[in-house]
Amino acid sequence: MPRVTINDVSKSAGVSIKTVSRVINGEANVSNETRDRVEQAIKALRYKPSVAARTLAGRRSFQIGLLYDNPSVYYTSDIQKGASSRGLANGYRVLFQSCDLRSRTLAADVGELIDHNHIDGIILTPPLTESKTILKELARRELPFVRLAPGGDPELSPLVQIDDVAASIEMTNHLINLGHRRIAFIKGHPDHPCVRQRLQGFMDAMQARSVPVDRELIVDGRFSFESGIEAGRRLLTRRYRPTAIFSSNDDMAAGVLTVAHEMALSIPGDLSVAGFDDTDVARIVWPQLTTIRQPTRRLASMATDLLLNALSSPPPKPRLVLNYQLLTRDSTGPAPRAAGPITTG
Repeated sequence: MPRVTINDVSKSAGVSIKTVSRVINGEANVSNETRDRVEQAIKALRYKPSVAARTLAGRRSFQIGLLYDNPSVYYTSDIQKGASSRGLANGYRVLFQSCDLRSRTLAADVGELIDHNHIDGIILTPPLTESKTILKELARRELPFVRLAPGGDPELSPLVQIDDVAASIEMTNHLINLGHRRIAFIKGHPDHPCVRQRLQGFMDAMQARSVPVDRELIVDGRFSFESGIEAGRRLLTRRYRPTAIFSSNDDMAAGVLTVAHEMALSIPGDLSVAGFDDTDVARIVWPQLTTIRQPTRRLASMATDLLLNALSSPPPKPRLVLNYQLLTRDSTGPAPRAAGPITTG
């Protein structure tokens, strides 16, 4: 079959080629009725716009970048899938680049990505959302950007996130309601803003329920499976080990489960383990993890939407807060011994 051209779409919709181009490029000065007619013609004819032609007509590359620095393969994969599917649905290619937040060449690396690919805009994921180096570089270039789950400065850019403090409170209350008193908490990588928020939620819930916090049961992690193993060994070899461990991501919780199995501990009979994110790892470990479902793919999809909207007509800088969900699975259960009365919070 001959290749469908923009001229074919123009004839089918009964509009000029320039109008078709405006619809394809997402320009605002087209009536809703005309836009619908053009879009229906594009769909009926299965027209695939030429990226090269669109670039010349609209002075865009129709490429956006997503920067990440996260050791969790599962989390990163979900972010990439969410952004790429939404980008492709809107005619944009999403380029992914791994960055080292502490690299001396960070600004140059980001600049090379933008210049080499003529990037139209950038999505920043944590912890890069906090990078003054990147933020300064994007401001210098006046390049639109959106942040996913930043720690502060809500007026700086469009952003999308969940309420990490509230989610952490809910998970901690779940463990307290099961009778646990000696609850350990594994922090994530200190560069990530959610680490402070999730720890705050844990501390707030423990205080509100009058449950003592043993500071020696709050240990460092790096959001990786290996750091979960290290933290698990530190906690589970203590003379008075915790009856529950709340890990601030699923990868580290999986590491804790590995150590517990090595020590022949029953899960959840001897130890309850909870995670955060609900990545694929939460469902492939045994037993499956009780966790907070963070809608990671949707967060990335919404961040992509915000960026594409900003490219079409710069709007006010919105802040979207998506819902999370506590998922109870077989890795948590009643405390192994009586813990006494619990204050209702």
